[in-house]
Amino acid sequence: MSARFPDFRLGKVLATSFTATLTERRGVAVERIPTPSRLRDWLAVSGLPVESCSHAQLDRARELRESIHAAATAGARREPLPAPAVRIINDCSTQGRAAAVLTPEGHRRWQLGSTPSVEDALVVIAADAIGILSGARDGRLALCTSPTCRAAFFDTSQSRTRRWCDMNTCGNRQKKARLQAARPERGRGSVQPTTAAE
Repeated sequence: MSARFPDFRLGKVLATSFTATLTERRGVAVERIPTPSRLRDWLAVSGLPVESCSHAQLDRARELRESIHAAATAGARREPLPAPAVRIINDCSTQGRAAAVLTPEGHRRWQLGSTPSVEDALVVIAADAIGILSGARDGRLALCTSPTCRAAFFDTSQSRTRRWCDMNTCGNRQKKARLQAARPERGRGSVQPTTAAE
């Protein structure tokens, strides 16, 4: 069933990976969680499996997604965070039963409620967004340089100079476009070298 939907773009940062469930925002937008079951799939592969998902929960998840995107875009531009986006992120961070727990190995892990719900999963996503937007996490908010994308992403690379939200998609597409644009210029008016045999 899910094979007919676009593949997920999964990144290392949960909050901006979630905003990437809507891509090509400046071009022909691609919705990657068009149905409740598809949101459930995304949550499962992101380590947040839930029991079920309704249309109302999908609407709420998309509302959080767009709020994170708006706030992260403002953060990348060094602009004030939009108040409605902040309100929704804060609401989602307090409306579920997820809790941070410590593993025996000394790592933090999220534990959802006894019957995990979408609201529990949204707590985790909102908390990750708050960590990014508040400066509590080590990294830099940036905007993808692809003109059809412009997604906000969290750059955790050592140099903090990433230009694309995803190298395998936007990055490769931009490099390919530059190569194709340069190819005709090399062909026009160029003189082919001759060899001694000619």
